[in-house]
Amino acid sequence: MAKRDKKQRSKGSAGNNRKSGDDFLLQNAQKPGVVETESGLQYLVVEESSGEKPHQFSTVEIHQRALLLNGTLLEDTYRANQTSTVPLNELIEGLQEGLQLMSVGSRCKFWVPYDLAWGKKGTGNKIPPFAVLHFDIRLVGID
Repeated sequence: MAKRDKKQRSKGSAGNNRKSGDDFLLQNAQKPGVVETESGLQYLVVEESSGEKPHQFSTVEIHQRALLLNGTLLEDTYRANQTSTVPLNELIEGLQEGLQLMSVGSRCKFWVPYDLAWGKKGTGNKIPPFAVLHFDIRLVGID
């Protein structure tokens, strides 16, 4: 019986994540400067530049701060003062799309819906099911 109760709580939590994420995205889309793409990715240009833009097979050097909507910090390369270098096509779908909108030197905030991130399963303990993720990214370079 305890196993079933735990499963029911988990389903309820996932449902709450989905509803709160959907509600957040609806409200966020109304804020000045926030753009929503056809896929549902939302972004805000913080600093714009006219540098080169990456393509899906680029390797990018970025600074990023990744958070859950409740403020839980997932990663912060700004604080560590060490950029990440990663092949663009290895990132979650929302970041693949978003980074291709950026020029080197630009900084954007992204709100990635669950279906462009880790989906309905999440990643175990770190990212819950149906989680909308918030990123603050500076595109430092393209290799």
